[in-house]
Amino acid sequence: MITKNDVAKVFDTVLSIPGMSEMVKMDLKISRKNALLLSHIISDGLDLEKESSALLESISEEGKSELKILSQECLQRAGLVELNEKLARISASIKG
Repeated sequence: MITKNDVAKVFDTVLSIPGMSEMVKMDLKISRKNALLLSHIISDGLDLEKESSALLESISEEGKSELKILSQECLQRAGLVELNEKLARISASIKG
């Protein structure tokens, strides 16, 4: 049976493959709805406790920072920064 430690080693190995840190250019066309959802998925995923995912355990702080920047860039390019902030305030008021 494969252990959590074994899974973490596999993810770490895959992320360490030569070329994995190279930048790639992507021409991505998605709807504003999906840009907003993608941003929320990235943010929520980064807020999860590390123990919930072996892959998240292997992400460096620099990697997390890059994903946060990507999330914000999706919102900016879709013109959804202000809407996202308003939705976050509404969500925060519901939580507590």
